[in-house]
Amino acid sequence: MVAGGLTDAPAARAPWLAFAAALALAGWLGWKAYGPEEPGDPLATSLVALEKQNRLTVFSAQLSPVVAADDERLLGMLKSRQIAVIPARIDYAVDFSKLERERLAWDEAAQRLTITLPPVEPGRPNLDEARAQYLREGVWITTAAQAQLTRANTRLAERQAAEQARSPVLLGLARDAARNAVRQNLTIPLQIAGYDRVSVEVRFDGEPTPP
Repeated sequence: MVAGGLTDAPAARAPWLAFAAALALAGWLGWKAYGPEEPGDPLATSLVALEKQNRLTVFSAQLSPVVAADDERLLGMLKSRQIAVIPARIDYAVDFSKLERERLAWDEAAQRLTITLPPVEPGRPNLDEARAQYLREGVWITTAAQAQLTRANTRLAERQAAEQARSPVLLGLARDAARNAVRQNLTIPLQIAGYDRVSVEVRFDGEPTPP
């Protein structure tokens, strides 16, 4: 197997920008519908802004796994090999259904909200086999051999994409996208609620709490 992968940065950023806009609108509408008329509990206001979101995609990465598979038939007399480049998209999501009041802390003096998010999780790779590119080697590649090689390449590409999706770089980009979106879009309902000087600190499970 030959390993390889590419990330399309503009394509990766686009989903969390859409998520930011959607979350801002949902937060504002949720606060207007269910929030208090006067400034009240900032933790309740923040939970209202997020509780309807459930599991949301905050980041997407475009990968191009490069894989190879071999096939032998007729006691090894017919050997063939297929190298494939199969584009794959990985969506990263945060499960907002796990958000509870204990994950939020409010500093009244500093007007600072600290929120601890569950981990960002990559989803199952979405392979775009319609755009796959193949290079085949062999004197005679039967239809059955070609089908077997393609199935093997698909399994390898999915496995490789899943492994690449958990690279520290991509997970870091996904966390940054989620952090920026949540910070931006929790600030809006809190400001509407009357906390003009509010700041929002976003962390993930396992990260140190900001001082």
